[in-house]
Amino acid sequence: MKVIGKHLTVDMYGCSFELLNSLDFIKDAMVTAIQDANMTMLEFSSYKFEPQGLTAFALLAESHMSIHTYPELGYAAIDVFTCGDNSRPDKAVHVLKSFLKPEKTKTTHIKRGDFGSERDMKPKVKVQATPMKRMRDTSAKVLGLLKNKKSK
Repeated sequence: MKVIGKHLTVDMYGCSFELLNSLDFIKDAMVTAIQDANMTMLEFSSYKFEPQGLTAFALLAESHMSIHTYPELGYAAIDVFTCGDNSRPDKAVHVLKSFLKPEKTKTTHIKRGDFGSERDMKPKVKVQATPMKRMRDTSAKVLGLLKNKKSK
């Protein structure tokens, strides 16, 4: 069976509480991502949880996009599944990143319908951290090494 579609699952960490808790903002981000990625929205549905968080779902002519937010954790779980050759789920994810400005992301690429070799069945995972996050992590390691040298 040939590849039917592209399915991207994205975990975004270190996002703003306010952005993740704003249904209007998330809907605007999704609509922009859908348009920029050459997709067609058929229907939009959402639910706002109390005291915080939301789920937003866009039914697309090409398949679907969903976002589940956990503002208290600064975390968003995003799903973009598209069929056909004209849509660009990777572009949609890029647009969502520009809106949510995560410190770190983990993107998993899955080829749907691909029943090829075992190697093909393993999803491709890509992890990215913003330069400031990498700098903080590196600084903490350097300081830790300096402390260890002084205590010896």
